[in-house]
Amino acid sequence: MDELTLTSWLLLSLGALTVGLAKTAVPGAGTLAVIFFASALPARESTAALLVLLIIGDLFAIWMYRRTVDWGILRRLVWPVLAGVAIGTFFLGVASDAMVRRVIGAILLGLLGVTMWRRRQAKVRLGRTAGYGFGWLGGFTTMVANAGGPVMSLYLLGMRLDVKTFLGTAAYFFFAINLIKVPFHVGLGLLNLEVLSIVVLLVPLVVLSAFAGRWMASRIPQRAFEILVLCFTAAGAVYLLL
Repeated sequence: MDELTLTSWLLLSLGALTVGLAKTAVPGAGTLAVIFFASALPARESTAALLVLLIIGDLFAIWMYRRTVDWGILRRLVWPVLAGVAIGTFFLGVASDAMVRRVIGAILLGLLGVTMWRRRQAKVRLGRTAGYGFGWLGGFTTMVANAGGPVMSLYLLGMRLDVKTFLGTAAYFFFAINLIKVPFHVGLGLLNLEVLSIVVLLVPLVVLSAFAGRWMASRIPQRAFEILVLCFTAAGAVYLLL
């Protein structure tokens, strides 16, 4: 903690504020939190610090959107996501910070292209096979860089969910998956007391922005919501690649 500069704390604070908004209003904004944390801390340690804040944000989102959940989608994703987390754990143990960022950036850009193409086609929900593919990639990206949010946001957009059902389904999904990731981060030595001492100071900012996000979600039009998700995903992918 003593080595963190004022700029680092500012970036971490912005990241914490973004987490609350991403969980309760604009899921694609979660990519910005990844960027802020990776800019303030080493990439691998930043994933552990961000993970704790994401879980806190998940709890607030579950409470706020507990009545708007598509349980069928969640059941379909269980096994592919677990497979992705397992492979992501191995990759995180052997990959460099630069490789982690570029792989996730390339995945996000590829999925973004597919999503933009589909939006020009007939407005039908994604099929079961697509769910398996997105589930695997979501588990992998969330394990190696806490970047599963954009992947799953693109999937839920493809499922044509309204804003609150989107947010409720995403809340339960990421709460479960983030809890699963905790022992892996501990085992890799990334989640430790030093990281937690930083995180505890950022929790109030997550809580504050979560309530602000709830207010926003009840007022944002469906079309604007979808455009924001796509724009944040594109911005995050380009940053990770560069």
